[in-house]
Amino acid sequence: MTDFSTTAPARLATRLAFFAAGFSMACCAPLFPFIKANIGADEGQFGLVLLCLGLGSIIAMPVTGVIAARRGARPMVRLGGFGLVAFLPLLAFAGTPMSLGAALFFFGASLGTIDVAMNIHGAEVEGKEGRALMSNFHAQFSIGGFFGAGLMTVLLSLGVTTVVAALIGAFVALVAILLSGSRLLAVSGGEPEPYSVPRGIVLLLAILAGVTFLVEGAILDWGALLIIDREIAPAQNAGIGYILFSVAMVAARLTGDRIVMALGEFRVLIMGGIAAILGIGIVLVSPWALVALSGFVLVGLGAANLVPIVFSAAGRQKIMPPSLAVASVTTTGYAGVLMGPALVGFVADATSLPLAFAVLALLMALVPLTARRVVRA
Repeated sequence: MTDFSTTAPARLATRLAFFAAGFSMACCAPLFPFIKANIGADEGQFGLVLLCLGLGSIIAMPVTGVIAARRGARPMVRLGGFGLVAFLPLLAFAGTPMSLGAALFFFGASLGTIDVAMNIHGAEVEGKEGRALMSNFHAQFSIGGFFGAGLMTVLLSLGVTTVVAALIGAFVALVAILLSGSRLLAVSGGEPEPYSVPRGIVLLLAILAGVTFLVEGAILDWGALLIIDREIAPAQNAGIGYILFSVAMVAARLTGDRIVMALGEFRVLIMGGIAAILGIGIVLVSPWALVALSGFVLVGLGAANLVPIVFSAAGRQKIMPPSLAVASVTTTGYAGVLMGPALVGFVADATSLPLAFAVLALLMALVPLTARRVVRA
């Protein structure tokens, strides 16, 4: 019987890193309206400034993969984590679009760094224990997001200033990073490797990550509008779709590792992909509001464990160094989150919003169709 006690500290460290990343990112959402007022920007200007966050992340992700391949994931988890702690308060201090753009760029770079590094570290821990762990790791990111947004909302509603609220959020993230630091695996990198574009199975995994994140991003940004468009609920209650999706996803990820161990990755990919497709279909065609809303639950349950399986496969494949493969998958997935809402908007403008979501369902069919190839990675 495998003794998991030796890797328990590293397992806890990975969960703390995922929690800190999700917590720090979610702290931003309630703060952004106040930060926007601080710099005196209109919606268009603020939208342009926010692009700096995504730019920083996308630049940092492949760089992190290269460095982690040479030095291991531990120093990059620490670097990204401490970067989040340092730059979160600077977002609240910013008084001009230029200073906010700079703070967002480095906050995004820190987020991209820890995102790649913690997934690499999670794959290392999973490999050492020889069992599925990635779903629970990703669940901690969602849980961190819930607590981050909740804490900021409570503090701001109590009249706490944005600077103080951001400092409190940074302190919570700092505690998580400090607790994880000494428990991270001291895994050294291999021979220096230059960054290379994803190829073979890694390219497929990157595409699947991009599609899955595209669906998640579309539900976040367009789900409420779809509910209004289909007259499922009034505008003031249209956010219920994303809430149901998020709760279902967290619940599925908390139990996902046991499900993967029991059913195997192949069945989970098949069942998860089909469930997500059916969920989108139910939202689009059901004439009954409660049934239509259950479609969001089904999408959350189906999509929840797809990305963790993709990251696990990226960590064990042999075509590329695992760190570079994970960086490629993460970068592509994040690009799906950034580009997804815009692509959905473009298709919706040319046709209709329901048809745009139908296209997402077709793209999601790639998951069950390629499941056999993924599990052979």
